[in-house]
Amino acid sequence: MTPPLGDIAHIGHAQLFTPDLDASVAFFTDYLGLTVNGQEGDTVYLRTFDDYEHHSLLLTARDRPGLGRLALRTSSEEALHRRIKAVEAAGGSGKWVEDEPGIGKLYLTTDPDGHEHALYWESEYYRAPDELRPALKNQPQAKPNRGVGVRRLDHVNFLAADVLANAEFQERVLGARPTEQIQLNSGKIAARWLTFTDKSYDVVYTSDWTGSTGRLHHIAFATDTREEILRAADLAVDSGVFIETGPHKHAIQQTFFLYVYEPGGNRIELCNPLTRLVLAPDWPLITWTEAERAKGQAWGLKTIESFHTHGTPPVA
Repeated sequence: MTPPLGDIAHIGHAQLFTPDLDASVAFFTDYLGLTVNGQEGDTVYLRTFDDYEHHSLLLTARDRPGLGRLALRTSSEEALHRRIKAVEAAGGSGKWVEDEPGIGKLYLTTDPDGHEHALYWESEYYRAPDELRPALKNQPQAKPNRGVGVRRLDHVNFLAADVLANAEFQERVLGARPTEQIQLNSGKIAARWLTFTDKSYDVVYTSDWTGSTGRLHHIAFATDTREEILRAADLAVDSGVFIETGPHKHAIQQTFFLYVYEPGGNRIELCNPLTRLVLAPDWPLITWTEAERAKGQAWGLKTIESFHTHGTPPVA
């Protein structure tokens, strides 16, 4: 049975591993415009200017890049315990930790693919120091005067050995709604987009052609406008940031985007999905076929060949 909607309020923050902590911190502060809000050992805490919580991103030094945890804030203490019961009822397990500043206890569990999820309720509101205090009292922090100036962490795209099993974990255990998917001619679900909010998607699962588990495709940060993504591309060229592809507009979810890589080796998307919301409570799941995807991933961008060479769909 699908759990009641609304127990997960939104994506709280994400953790990335990086083999070059200093260079990664410089990328997120100088290029994206995030602000450092503390460091504990080999972990640096950073925040986007419109995040009401202590941090939006954790960067942790490790030998290889990848995703640490995705933290989801629940809508109440009661909602947190409902989701924990749902995890356990589905045969999952978890543990409690309290290891992040500004955040209370986190319940750690994993999806079927091994991606770590942290569920929490208790959180302190961010209070900007004088030098970062905004002119508008309904904004947590002044807009940055450097880099792209991304507004928030928008979504996470996981790679998975079994897309459907992991998507159903999000739906049945955490209460996400599926909005769009790719179905191959074989019937296999090769990608699925899901939301906890009125946004058209918060998490995505995409088939990992290597058959590996627990890997990351990308995390995404939202900009205010499309024009800022065009500016981000110019800034990337000027500052030596590697552009993988874009700017383009995806067919699935209609997101205007730019894919870049940070120095630690993690793919980062800059996106402008702000004008597209899913307000219908009975939104039907949109299914894209192989033939439809062959028409192009983004404004005719032909990346469908990856179905045949790698067995994985192009990502939106």
